[in-house]
This record gives sequence, structure tokens and C-alpha cells, in this order.
Amino acid sequence: MGKFDRRNSEKMKRRKAQVKKKARLKRQRTASAKPAAAPKKAAKKSAPPKA
Repeated sequence: MGKFDRRNSEKMKRRKAQVKKKARLKRQRTASAKPAAAPKKAAKKSAPPKA
């Protein structure tokens, strides 16, 4: 038995996988939200110098 065997149980693998899955989805949500907002900001910044 190793020191970390309790963390290598099937239950822990499922729990870790679920946490990673949720983190992945959260990153995708935030990544998809940022590009939508970024072009708007770029347009606002580029507009005043022209005017």
C-alpha cells in the first residue's frame, strides 16, 4: 500500500474527472464570452481617433 493509494481508488478517479470536466466547461464558457466582448471594445477604441 502506498501513501496515496486512497486517492487512486475508482471513486477518487471519478471525482477528479468530474472536477476536471467542470473546469474545462468553465474555461470554455469564459473563453467564448471574452472574444464576443473583445471586438466590441476594440471597435470603441478605434472609433474615437477617427472622429
